[in-house]
This record gives sequence, structure tokens and C-alpha cells, in this order.
Amino acid sequence: MDFQAELPLLGLSVAVFSSLLNGSTFVLQKKGILRARSRGVSYLTDLVWWIGTITMALGQIGNFLAYTAAPAVLVTPLGALGIPFGSVLASYVLKEKLNFLGKLGCLLCCVGSVILIIHSPKSESITTRAEFEEKLSNPVFLSYLCFVLLMLTVLIFWLSPVYGKKNIMVYIGVCSLLGTFTIPCTKGIGLFAQDAFTNNPSRSNSTYLFLCLLAVLGCSILIQFRYINKALEDYDSCIFSAIYYVTFTTIVLVATAILFQEWTKVGAVDSLAMLCGFTTVSTGVILIQMFKEFNISFWELGKTPEKKE
Repeated sequence: MDFQAELPLLGLSVAVFSSLLNGSTFVLQKKGILRARSRGVSYLTDLVWWIGTITMALGQIGNFLAYTAAPAVLVTPLGALGIPFGSVLASYVLKEKLNFLGKLGCLLCCVGSVILIIHSPKSESITTRAEFEEKLSNPVFLSYLCFVLLMLTVLIFWLSPVYGKKNIMVYIGVCSLLGTFTIPCTKGIGLFAQDAFTNNPSRSNSTYLFLCLLAVLGCSILIQFRYINKALEDYDSCIFSAIYYVTFTTIVLVATAILFQEWTKVGAVDSLAMLCGFTTVSTGVILIQMFKEFNISFWELGKTPEKKE
């Protein structure tokens, strides 16, 4: 059996497992924050919050392995599987409601994810260090990075202190935009690691780039971690996770489309199918979160409203 050919399948398996871990992260951290708030202490002293944090770390490690082995255009949307898992977990841990529309949304998330898997790119567009360096120096991608840095500067230093507690999109914008750095760095580290720790003639250059990418990845994860906890202190965990998924996925797909150009490996039919799959997943996310306060059951859907005379 060709191990190289099995890498994408392994990446998909790890991506699914990581999405489930990430789905439980926000719920556990929110529970820890609420427990600490009720006792009047910092959430850093709460055991449940630390369990959620460790779960997040394991999920990030899983994401690193998944992005190394499988196309980013596929791994990122599969994070939707964590939404229904987190919603079900929140209904027990946080006592949040999950009505019929929420259950239907869970089903749509799973169906959309299956569609994405079936029609995903069948091969990687970047497999060597030289290819990655060439893509990284693309003027279009560098211009996009400058735009993202400008937006992050505005959000973190201007909008966040004033509007962070009033508008959830401020914190979500920071976390999502940082995905522009997280995913390319993760893919690059996987490519540079082999040359960085061998006797390759270009070892010194590979080691330098490997450490730079590792530093950028570490900083982006730490900033995301900070603003995720800021958002969980002020907003509902499931609402945050749903909106965060859609915005993060959209921004990451744009970044990877510019850098890795994995869409060039997908035909017109598969592209349309993946768009339909992502739309299905997004619809499921909306059904799970936006209608969670409605008390709707399956049996009530068949009832016809009585006409007033």
C-alpha cells in the first residue's frame, strides 16, 4: 500500500476528529467562565476551563497534522462537524436549547460535510519547499497579507477596546483574519520540517524559514486564544462558534485560494458541488443557532393554525 496515496485519507480522519475536539472547546471554556464568575474568581483557576483549553490545544495539533496531509480547501470546511457536536454538548453542559430546527441543522452540517469530502481536490498543488517559497512571494498574496495586517491593526487597537463588548463581529473578525496566517504557516511548517532537521545542503535556509513560520503560527494562535476567551466572556458560546465558523472558513478559503491555488485541481462540477456543500453546511449552522430560542418540535410542524372568525 502506497503511504503517500493514503495521506489525504489520513488527513481527513484527523480533520474530523479535530473538529469534534474544537466543537467541545468553546462549550467547556464557557462553562469554566460561568463557574468562575459565580464564585467571583478568575476563570484561570477553574478546572473545566483548563480542560477546554487542553482540548483546544489537542485540536490545534490535529489541525496541524490534517493541513499537512490534506488540502486546506477541504480540511477547513470540515470544521462544521464540530458545530452540531458542540450544540448537543451545550444542551447538556450549558442547558442550552436544541429544538427540531437545531437537529435538522445538525443533519445538514453532516450532509454538507460528506458532499465536501466526495468532491474535494484529489491531489495537492504544493508538495515541495521550492514551490512553497515561490507561492509565498506571489505579489497578489503579499498584497492580501498587507490588507489583512491593516484590518487586524484597526480591529485590535481601535475597534476592540470600544466596540468589542457591543458587537460580536469585532472579536470574530480578529480570530478569523488570523486564520490567514495560521493555515499557510501550518502547511509551510510541514514542508520545511523535513529539510530543517536533515543534512540537506539548504538546511540553514530551511531552518530559518521553519523557525519564522513557527513563530508567526505561535503568535497567531495566542492572539486567537485571547480573543476567543474575550468573546466567550460576553457572548453565547454557540452563537460565537457558528458565526466564527462561517467567517473563519470564508477567509481561510480566500487565503488558500490565493496562495496554494488548490482550486485549480477541481473541475467545474466538483467546484459547484463543493459550493453547494458549503452552502448546505452554512444553512445548517444558521438553523442550529439562529432559531435556538424557538420552541419547535416535529409534531408541531404538522399542525395547521386555527383560523379566527
